[in-house]
Amino acid sequence: MADVARLAGVSSQTVSRVANGHPGVVGATREQVLAAMRELGYRPNSAARALRYGQFNTIGVILFGLASTGNSRTVEAIATHAAAEGYAITLIPIGIPTQDNVLGAFTRMGELAVDAVIVIIEIHLLDAGTVTLPPGVHVVVVDSDAGDRYSVVDTDQAEGARLAVRHLLDLGHETVWHVTGPKTSFAGQRRAQAWRLALEEAGRPVPPPLHGDWSAESGYAAGLALAGEPGCTAVFASNDQMALGLLRAFHERGRAVPADISVVGFDDIPDASCFVPPLTTVHQDFAEVGRRCVQGVLRQIREGGASRPGTELVPTRLVVRESTAPPPTRP
Repeated sequence: MADVARLAGVSSQTVSRVANGHPGVVGATREQVLAAMRELGYRPNSAARALRYGQFNTIGVILFGLASTGNSRTVEAIATHAAAEGYAITLIPIGIPTQDNVLGAFTRMGELAVDAVIVIIEIHLLDAGTVTLPPGVHVVVVDSDAGDRYSVVDTDQAEGARLAVRHLLDLGHETVWHVTGPKTSFAGQRRAQAWRLALEEAGRPVPPPLHGDWSAESGYAAGLALAGEPGCTAVFASNDQMALGLLRAFHERGRAVPADISVVGFDDIPDASCFVPPLTTVHQDFAEVGRRCVQGVLRQIREGGASRPGTELVPTRLVVRESTAPPPTRP
């Protein structure tokens, strides 16, 4: 740092301010210091800076499975918004969500020196009390029903499901069948509850749900069963991959979409508009979920407080494409 200061003709304090991104340095001086850094090959020592300021500029992310669309896109959004704030992320996936594994992940995060942790936990653990997080940690939880104990950010699952059901009923369908997510999934359960409630509030019959596991294969199996139901004219799938499986099954069984049967998904994955037909679906704003997670932990870091209980819901919206239409006219 002293060498950079001599070459740039400034004080070591000015070099420190430039290295730490301090705004109180005029543009010309900043460029002069940066040029000296480049010439001398100087890079700020993040470890030394962390020891001095007690901050590592790293956010840990603990998650249960990276394969699902929601988890992978949420992690991508967290990484993007963290980088914009000058933070890196450290990712630790957990295969089996047990108390020991969760505590082990937090211990590992401590060894890796992170300032806060974001936990992406889809299944019912925190709200059931079977898994707890270490006290005093700056933490935000994603996709959970644990807002009475932790700071939670989630998509408005219930409103998205209501939008899907109301769209199909408004088209004239007598009722809406449903392919659910896994029974252990908070998001899947919340969407299924909202589907049922929307039908009951409309005074419509509630068909028995078919259980899926988020995969296109499970949607395909459900579609083969529903293709044989003569009264089935509309289906709400709990995610877009299962909706894709439905489309294939209905095509193979000669049930045209949407002429004979309408299909709505959930997520609005990038490929949804390229399905045949393009899929009507509920859009989740993963970028906004990631932004709020990062802002939530940064607020805790800057204010010096622990996680404050409460749930922030990110709104959903229905994207209408070509997989939905009024029901076929009865002869």
